[in-house]
Amino acid sequence: TQPLVTDDLWAAISPLLPPAPPRPEGGRPRVSDRAALTGILFVLVTGSPWERLPMEMGCGSDMTCWRRLRDWQAAGVWARLHRVLLDRLEAAGRIRWDRAALDSSTVPEKGGRGDGPEPADRGKPGTKRHIVTDAEGTPLGLTISAANRHDSKMVEATLDAIPPVSGGRRGRPKRRPRKLHADKAYAGRPVRQSLRRRHIAPRIPRPGV
Repeated sequence: TQPLVTDDLWAAISPLLPPAPPRPEGGRPRVSDRAALTGILFVLVTGSPWERLPMEMGCGSDMTCWRRLRDWQAAGVWARLHRVLLDRLEAAGRIRWDRAALDSSTVPEKGGRGDGPEPADRGKPGTKRHIVTDAEGTPLGLTISAANRHDSKMVEATLDAIPPVSGGRRGRPKRRPRKLHADKAYAGRPVRQSLRRRHIAPRIPRPGV
């Protein structure tokens, strides 16, 4: 079977990782970054709880992988990797800028940080992920808000989260789709006006349609 961290993926991400912190002599050997990345991807792909990470995978403990994920997030590794992968796709002509789609999903907040009550259950805190993809479903931009934040209020921020993508070509990088599809949660006039100011054609069903 193909490993979760292929040689091609590792070649893309390894230059983006911060250097390992110094360790005192005689301490336990540090789990390699590639092994930790394998454990991280296993949890993210399978949805398995961290504590069920199979030790036989050789990825270290669940806390080791979770801390590495946290530290790399703080260091901006994932955002830089996203831009690298988008540039690769653009260079290969694999990003569809003619149409994009925008939507959100609510995630219950297990830690109880109180990011905002869920509209469906106002007694439980949660967060909402807003994502815009190209016509093929490739993620272009992502923002996080409180669960009770209305979708329409996050349109501009989510579009602004699309990084400039050049694909190694000369000229102005791309970061704006020509048309944006969304559901009736985005049907208000302010959203349409905002999109037109950005020269993006709204493809949103109007109320009653």
